[in-house]
Amino acid sequence: MAVSPTTPAPPVSVRLRTPVPGLVLCGAGAAAALAASALVDGLSPLLIAILAGALLANTTRLPTVTEPGITMASRRLLRVGVALLGLQLLVTDVLDLGWGVLGIVVAVVSCGIAGTMALGRILGLGWTQRLLIACGFSICGAAAVAAADGVVEARKQEVVTAVALVVVFGTAMIPGLPLAASALGLDHTRAGVWAGAAIHEVAQVVAAGGAIDAHGAGAAGATALTVAVTVKLARVALLAPVIAWIGVASRRVTATQADTRRPPLVPLFLLGFLGCVALRATGLLPDQVLGSARLAQTALLTAAMFALGTGVRIDVLRGVGWRPFALAAASTAWVSALALTGILLFG
Repeated sequence: MAVSPTTPAPPVSVRLRTPVPGLVLCGAGAAAALAASALVDGLSPLLIAILAGALLANTTRLPTVTEPGITMASRRLLRVGVALLGLQLLVTDVLDLGWGVLGIVVAVVSCGIAGTMALGRILGLGWTQRLLIACGFSICGAAAVAAADGVVEARKQEVVTAVALVVVFGTAMIPGLPLAASALGLDHTRAGVWAGAAIHEVAQVVAAGGAIDAHGAGAAGATALTVAVTVKLARVALLAPVIAWIGVASRRVTATQADTRRPPLVPLFLLGFLGCVALRATGLLPDQVLGSARLAQTALLTAAMFALGTGVRIDVLRGVGWRPFALAAASTAWVSALALTGILLFG
């Protein structure tokens, strides 16, 4: 009986080397973004990285050899960065916000997602695209987009579009929200709550909180940044239960579809996020370790943003049409209105 020849597996060295060129490219882009952010105070390296990646992708043709590494950075490195984000979350700080502010946070996340999903349906967008935008705009930007993608396995174009929209609309809120808060006569604490409850990315919240403080004087303006970041981290804390719920819903949908791989109930990186939150709560980690973890998290997320930026091509964005942009604008207004209403009523 003849034995059919089999193709030998590539050597381990070849398989390990495959993603290296793309990872080196993303690492270089992350290093440049981190260096640029260090030179300009208040400028987010994540924002610089995604813009740099988009600029590179739209001005030159990236070698095919970089694709495996770019894919690894945009998925695996991003998810490790999301897990490490849990080390920034101190549960006691979140609880100290008080039930009124915590109620605002829960309303922003739950009603923000529900409203964005409903608006997206009216606009005719697919379920996964509206889900990515809803999570990104209602919870914590690109990290939430990546987390949602981990349980629904959206198309790459949908992920890139959602991240690009987070960058565009969240960045516009950095100068816009402080100006609106000043026009409405909000004090610095309320303005900080609004920034933390409404703006998409943690880095964008930091920038807006700093801008609010810059318009104040002395102790009166010293609390906006701290309040904004704490409120934002309260939204981040809801990432785990929301993604777990989405995982359950996705498995129910795919269970009725033939030849469809069921997404994980709870992705591994989400368990890592919860583990990091629990580890931070023990109080056993010294400041040096927390500082190193924060640097690693920033570096990983910056490399991942550069990788995602390389997928933001103008011709591709033109192809997605106006509907995702309309949903992003509507979601930004909806989440901001929810947060502001809560502040005026209960803040």
